[in-house]
Amino acid sequence: MKLIFLDHQQNRPENVPKVIRLVAGCWLILIFSLTRLTAQEVFELTAPGKYLISFTDKLNSPFSPDNPAEFLSQKAIERRQRQGIPIVYNDLPVSQVYIDSLKSAGARVLHTSRWLNTATIQVSDSLVLNRISEFSFVRKNTTVLNRQRYLARKKAASGTKEVHAPASLEYGASWLQTAIHHGQYMHAHGFTGKGITIAVLDAGFSEADRLPVFSNIWEDGRILGTRSYVLPGESVFGHSTHGMSVLSVIGGWQPGELVGAAPDAYFWLLRTEDASSEFIIEEDNWIAAAEFADSAGADIINTSLGYSLFDNQDQNHDYSDMDGNTTRVSRAADIAASKGILVVVSAGNEGNSAWKYITAPGDADSVLTVGAVDPYLDVAEFSSRGPSSDNQVKPEVMAIGKGIYVARPDETIRPGSGTSYSAPLITGLAACLWQANREASAMEIRQAICESADRYNQPDDEFGYGIPDFNLANILLQMEQENSPVDKAVTLFPNPFNSLLYVVFKNNTSAPVDISLYDISGKEMLHTLYPQVDGRNYVKLEGELAGLPRGAYIIRIRSGELSENCKLFKF
Repeated sequence: MKLIFLDHQQNRPENVPKVIRLVAGCWLILIFSLTRLTAQEVFELTAPGKYLISFTDKLNSPFSPDNPAEFLSQKAIERRQRQGIPIVYNDLPVSQVYIDSLKSAGARVLHTSRWLNTATIQVSDSLVLNRISEFSFVRKNTTVLNRQRYLARKKAASGTKEVHAPASLEYGASWLQTAIHHGQYMHAHGFTGKGITIAVLDAGFSEADRLPVFSNIWEDGRILGTRSYVLPGESVFGHSTHGMSVLSVIGGWQPGELVGAAPDAYFWLLRTEDASSEFIIEEDNWIAAAEFADSAGADIINTSLGYSLFDNQDQNHDYSDMDGNTTRVSRAADIAASKGILVVVSAGNEGNSAWKYITAPGDADSVLTVGAVDPYLDVAEFSSRGPSSDNQVKPEVMAIGKGIYVARPDETIRPGSGTSYSAPLITGLAACLWQANREASAMEIRQAICESADRYNQPDDEFGYGIPDFNLANILLQMEQENSPVDKAVTLFPNPFNSLLYVVFKNNTSAPVDISLYDISGKEMLHTLYPQVDGRNYVKLEGELAGLPRGAYIIRIRSGELSENCKLFKF
């Protein structure tokens, strides 16, 4: 401003010589341009008026990994202890001194990330950004510049399957979505998600506080709380019904119409997505919510969200970014998994779009990414395909996501479509599996689900490992336990059987498997040969058993040097 008032006697701009005014104006433009460049290097614009600030360290923190109760709930500590996970540096909260400095400078702090050591702020005055850019604890941001360089370089360079639900179940039209995973057997044994806490990260839960399908959850006090990371302090029961429908797939209870996959689980409802726009700040909202879920002691995170393209094209991801290590939401998802949380992610609905592939955080290597099939168990055309750009198997598993029954805001139960719904189905059944195997780690639960899938030995880019069988996943986990009753070379499950029988090998076999079934008179009633498959850990007999009469049988199993005879009963 001093350049304008050169004549202190007559300090009006028109009295300054024209050439001097022109030079002065050029200097001002240059100064403001340099200021904007500095701001760009220091801050990442994540949405209009909102920025991501990265810190250099966590100095002046009053917290220590030796006293985790000061910043983690007891449930979160117990989850780590149960899985042998230590408290480490990235568990410590962001320095409060730094947060207070941002506020004093005039910024509104929306939320922070202890895992990535960042803060998301809202600022409308460029002078506030200038002040913050001078703080020694603010790390220089290279995301925008690196992205510009990357874009510059780039510019220069079905069968059908019948599944029968037992007549005693009250799933109504929703029975198929549970039955294809044999989840009804988990429910029948009392595994309905009791004691398991699920954090649902979504766009909003409109009507979830009033619909009858959620009455049981509210009456039992199993909604542990809600939070919005889009606009802190607002109600999550508005803006979008998407999260409400997602919640119904997991915990809905309306016998005769819809029985959720984990109807007795506990829930945190966390809004991270602004459905009216698409900016990269939503990744930061997601990270803040995931950290809260961790600190609150959640066992499972379900996220029916995915990120690839944004309203601001400068923020766009590329398929090459889908390597599990590039986008910050995927890095955070892996950190969440490292804390003992099972992170279940929708693969995305890009299968018939130009993008085609999975979206972040579905590319993270430690999450369980779920694609969608239709009721005939063919891949849904919209289901995002794999692999990740670093060639990991993605999605890992599939569930019904086309024609799946979900709650609607008008109190009806009707079919919906999207991997947004296949992921919560797997989330709910995983909660039942974890209830049955409470001492298992999150990664053991994830691995058992993958191993139980019908294409585990021959995964592909559409189905991943295939459709998981939670009955089988349960027995695979039991076989891993110390002093497990499942300690024989071959385990038959269930026994007595009806129309379904698993033959599970304690030690994997790669040789062909020859199975014969005899009645008590010695007459061969069934003979089947399974070809050689590397690393096979089970075979499943299903349709061929349905026509056998009730009674006792002897089954003979041969594979390589293995030969076992066992007694069976059919009811």
